[in-house]
Amino acid sequence: MSQTQAQQNADALKPSVGLFAERWKTFQRNRLAYASYQLLLILLGIAVLGKALTRWYVVFDPAVVRLSEKFLAPFTRFTSDITPKADAPAFGIYLLGTDELGRDLFARMLEGTSVSLTVGLVAVSISVTLGIFFGGLAGFYGKTRLGFITIDTLIMRFVDIMLCFPAFFLILTVVALLPPSIYNIMIVIGLTSWMGTARFVRAEFLALREQDFVLAAKSQAIPEWRIIFIHMVPNAIAPVLVSATIGVATAILIESSLSFLGFGVQPPDATWGNILADGKQFIFDAPWITFIPGFTILFVVLAFNLCGEGLREAFDPKFREGN
Repeated sequence: MSQTQAQQNADALKPSVGLFAERWKTFQRNRLAYASYQLLLILLGIAVLGKALTRWYVVFDPAVVRLSEKFLAPFTRFTSDITPKADAPAFGIYLLGTDELGRDLFARMLEGTSVSLTVGLVAVSISVTLGIFFGGLAGFYGKTRLGFITIDTLIMRFVDIMLCFPAFFLILTVVALLPPSIYNIMIVIGLTSWMGTARFVRAEFLALREQDFVLAAKSQAIPEWRIIFIHMVPNAIAPVLVSATIGVATAILIESSLSFLGFGVQPPDATWGNILADGKQFIFDAPWITFIPGFTILFVVLAFNLCGEGLREAFDPKFREGN
């Protein structure tokens, strides 16, 4: 037996690496993307912890006003003799300082983290669901006619019309007409950001519907809904994951912008956007009120974008072949 044949036999005996494991290794090789992924996991833990500490156990109270303690720098100890002891910050220290009303900025950032991530994740869940639904219809039933027009043409022309409107100004207009509420913001962002996902899913479905496994499923009289959701959607999920990851960053930016302009989550509830709005008037007297939420938004959005780029490289065969 030659050395080449022996090597081939040895390679054949090696356990095959699954597709997910291969993509995960590709993702890990992108150091920036993997570091961003770890940062987002930490942020998710902070959001859950912040929800518990500011809402359920009230260890950190973001709503307590201490006028005698306003504009204190980060890591300043609690010294007020006027404010009741029960209203003192946790650990007796202001980890991130206080704002113009003496509220604990660390407690407000904890609450803002849970609110901003909730808005981002729920809004993207709505947009991804709508995108998969309309994109799947356009891709699978595209040639079916409804009178003088096909389903694909009808859906994609509607997508084109939606894309003609500037997204932020459309959201701003709708939110201005509705009562200010975190639920309205999540729904409006989700309903106005599904078009990109729909186009990705449609393109994948157009390629998949002629594949052998789909044709074999059709020949066995498998119901169409099973073909779509069991066979086609899992194979079309790669661009959806990338789109969803970047969509969370976009939703957080939109929510922060709306809250900054006063159309988003209303006080006393804290979000990164309204904390930033509160601090803009005191940028020279208390710059930490502006810089802390501002840099938080910057790093979180950057982390989501880098993570999305890493997912794109992991799922796109062109990138894998290039490496």
